[in-house]
Amino acid sequence: MDYIAALFPPAVMAAGFAWLIVTIIKSQGGANKYKEDAAVDAAFAARAAGNGENRADSAV
Repeated sequence: MDYIAALFPPAVMAAGFAWLIVTIIKSQGGANKYKEDAAVDAAFAARAAGNGENRADSAV
């Protein structure tokens, strides 16, 4: 019975990790892909605008 107790936690973790990977792969693309891409582009644009101001302030 000790071998069952020893193998149970790794088996549960492996199943959970497999479920996580499958969920990530399935959620890629689909109907919301353009919304996600737009949100990421907006975040990058906001960060780039913020960094530009910080660089100008630090140069003065």
